[in-house]
Amino acid sequence: MISNLNKSSLKEAINLAFLECRTKTLALFEGMDRQTFCCQPHPDFSPVGWHLGHIAYTESLWLLERSAGLPCLFPQYRQLFAADGLPKVKRVQLPDLEEIRYYLDTVRVKVLDSLKVADVEPNERLWRFLIQHESQHCEIISMVLELAKVPQSNNKLLRADRASQASPDHLEEMIQIPGGEFEQGNNSIDALDNESPAYKVYLDTYWIDRYPVTCRQYRAFIEAGGYQDDRWWSKAGWNWLQTEQVKQPLYWHDDPTWGNHPVCGVSWYEAEAYSRFVGKRLPTEAEWEKAASQNVEAKTVIENYNCDRLVGKTTTVDAYPGGQSAYGLYDTLGNVWEWTASWFAGYQGFQSYPYIGYSQVYFDQKHRVLKGGSWATRPWVLRPSFRNWYYPSVRQVFTGFRCVADHKIDS
Repeated sequence: MISNLNKSSLKEAINLAFLECRTKTLALFEGMDRQTFCCQPHPDFSPVGWHLGHIAYTESLWLLERSAGLPCLFPQYRQLFAADGLPKVKRVQLPDLEEIRYYLDTVRVKVLDSLKVADVEPNERLWRFLIQHESQHCEIISMVLELAKVPQSNNKLLRADRASQASPDHLEEMIQIPGGEFEQGNNSIDALDNESPAYKVYLDTYWIDRYPVTCRQYRAFIEAGGYQDDRWWSKAGWNWLQTEQVKQPLYWHDDPTWGNHPVCGVSWYEAEAYSRFVGKRLPTEAEWEKAASQNVEAKTVIENYNCDRLVGKTTTVDAYPGGQSAYGLYDTLGNVWEWTASWFAGYQGFQSYPYIGYSQVYFDQKHRVLKGGSWATRPWVLRPSFRNWYYPSVRQVFTGFRCVADHKIDS
């Protein structure tokens, strides 16, 4: 994250952010073998090696070719690493890591050279976008690496663990969010196109879980037969369940020591079903964002949130009291993404940037909004206004959720 800076220090700040972000990217590939580099553990997600090449391709396209007017340095990679170049199944045929590193390094040298002579201010938003673009792809890399560890069948029966069923009282707490107006969205230079323009929203009073739903809480749903009981599922969710035949979250740990960690790896349908099971519902995006509102400064992100792969996994939902929102919610940033009830759509006055395909093509009433970030999310994209989006059937992302109610529900 880059704070507001005067003209003389802006280039230096961008340069440092680019270098820091890239160091974190390359660390993901240290000691990686060819099989891991090219593996596609799920048909909906590209191999990690493709994402590395795509980072270089995108940086070259926008900063060298379109901004600086330079010729394409590696035209042979256009089809392979463009987002619309090849179907994902054909992205496994990749050059070696060393070759893609050379591609990445060569582009980066030219980019930093252009930064020295460019008038950055007119394109400041683009430079910031590209730091966030690399950060987002690195989270997908983390996800693909985790998917490769998931057993072919993650549906074994759960071990009974009656001694750990009771959830600590404080983890059941709900917070009252008083009715009134708040500003949803973000007009800052860092904001991505789908976050703006910010606008005023009025919400009635509601109650929201202080913590994300934990594994211990979700276990109660599993052991009560939640995956076999159509009472809790929407029609679309029940149809999805009959096809997928899952019995527990994707990233499930059948271990009582994980009981106070957030549930992770659930589809929107699973989150919706659990919410009904406990007599609650999923928050709208506006409800989530109002409750999560806080002043997020770059210097406090790392110490107050489980993010940036510093822990390398989820942590207990009450582990970061310094990261509470203004209303007292824990883990609204980092640990796990959180499903909302809202469809992904543009705000009134939306303008695409830097291209229509980044957000606008997904305003199709088929993608649900996720908020908050995960343990793998980089600080540059960690803010309450940030919007992620996926099909409701997706459970491969580091996703959890918290619930809301229109009135207080006693635990």
